[in-house]
Amino acid sequence: MIKTILIATDFSLESLEILKKVLKNKTEQNDENQYNILFVSGYDMGDSIRDLLFTTKSSIFEKIRSKEFCDAYSIINNKYPNLINKITCDIFTGSFQRTFNSYIETAAIDEAYFSSAKSRNLKKGQFDVTPYLKKCKHINAVEVLTQAPEFVPEKGRLAEVFL
Repeated sequence: MIKTILIATDFSLESLEILKKVLKNKTEQNDENQYNILFVSGYDMGDSIRDLLFTTKSSIFEKIRSKEFCDAYSIINNKYPNLINKITCDIFTGSFQRTFNSYIETAAIDEAYFSSAKSRNLKKGQFDVTPYLKKCKHINAVEVLTQAPEFVPEKGRLAEVFL
């Protein structure tokens, strides 16, 4: 059976720690399901007509998502091929709870995870979807406790994925 997991993210390498912990837990439980992983961050499109007409998701991802993030989730995807069906990234551009609830229903989210770590690396226009996730009545969002390791050989680099 294929299920969908939403992970609230800021598209930093630190936010991939949530995915690693969730997949490790599912492996330990001998989970037979496969999962579509959906990384979601909020993005304020603004109210400029020019921006609304000519901004695409790919141009937004160029601003807020690093190449290291994409490389790192590819590594995680290769580590858990039996659990991961596909990994995608998306942005939530709404500003109301009911819009987020509709987003959750439309995407057919089965599980949702977030971290309340204060080390968010939000770029200009980006916002945290965690408050919306906590208030969503359609899904029970689970907080994953993450902590930064004391010693990181290459902070902000792909090496963090292997810790």
